[in-house]
Amino acid sequence: MYFIIRPGNQVTLRCPTVPEKSGSASFPGGAWERAPGGHRTTPWHALTPLWQGGEKIVQQGLPHSQLAPAWQMLLLGDGSPTRHLQLLTGEATEVDVIDMSHIGMDADGAPALIHRVPGPRLRRQVWLRTASGQRLAYASSWWEASHVDEYLQNRSLPIWASLARLRTELYRDVQGIYYGHEPALDYAFGQRGPFWGRHYLFWHCGRPLTLIYEVFSPYLSKYLGPMQLGRVIS
Repeated sequence: MYFIIRPGNQVTLRCPTVPEKSGSASFPGGAWERAPGGHRTTPWHALTPLWQGGEKIVQQGLPHSQLAPAWQMLLLGDGSPTRHLQLLTGEATEVDVIDMSHIGMDADGAPALIHRVPGPRLRRQVWLRTASGQRLAYASSWWEASHVDEYLQNRSLPIWASLARLRTELYRDVQGIYYGHEPALDYAFGQRGPFWGRHYLFWHCGRPLTLIYEVFSPYLSKYLGPMQLGRVIS
């Protein structure tokens, strides 16, 4: 198992030294939904892409006529989006958790990299917003259910804030980028699509920790400037 060390008032997470076996997860307070037979109970919001690119595109970047440099730094960089949003808006980034569902071994319609996250799995969905209530991004993440409590001890915090408190060393491995539509996000953001999104793996101690799929609101143009999209090649 993972060991949590508490020297003084600090909390630190130590890497495991032996392979781990997946176990059953506890769901305190009935806060998480368990899906019978491992099937999802709440849909998550994947974009229907007009265009998408894989790891090669992520590494080389996009023409600026397709996506402006400031937007590329947000989407293709390996820094914390939660931290970036806080710096852009000047407000604390807060989280509204809208779903915590136990999906078992279901692929859940997630990017193919979900198989890198050990199962049984739990799916978490959130809105990222300013303290004043403006929604800036949507995220769905998939975790090994038996260990998620160790990393998300306070589920109301953004993932970055939770892991920073644990002094967890991470590598954000962006693997895919999308430009597309999702009607539910039109309504939730109060902005018309298409939207830009991405998916990536978080690595910890040389092992995949979680798979994350994020979509950003066009409202961020207020801070990042126009997306400068030209003709998108399908």
